Amino acid sequence: MFFGTYFHTLDSKGRLVIPSKLRDEAGTRVYILKGFDGALAIYKASEFDRLSDEFETLSFNKKNSRAYLRARLASACELEVDRQGRVQLPTQLLAKYNIGKEVIVIGVGDQMEVWDKVAYDEYEKDIDQNFETIAESLEKDER
Repeated sequence: MFFGTYFHTLDSKGRLVIPSKLRDEAGTRVYILKGFDGALAIYKASEFDRLSDEFETLSFNKKNSRAYLRARLASACELEVDRQGRVQLPTQLLAKYNIGKEVIVIGVGDQMEVWDKVAYDEYEKDIDQNFETIAESLEKDER
């Protein structure tokens, strides 16, 4: 499980050092694709396989399914983690999602998210102000 918040700077080649506390869990091959709320999502290979299985259950006959699949899969790239724990982030994804040199990597369960620092700071501010309301709106697990 991925968790925690990590502040990083992309190098001049657009490489991201995967935080050391997440690196062992991530493995040597990861997948990056469009996430939600302006973030890029990074999945380890086994989670991407699971996600791919979920994608296959969506009907391509439905407009929303097609749009979702296109948005997620058209942006997907396989990345190799080098010996220094770095991945080369695709420049087209960095540009498309306005991710600058200063980034925040957060662990969110089955995935890591890469955020532009300024965008994440704004997002977090909004979430912090509405945290209790958000928490109360979630369906509770009935045990």
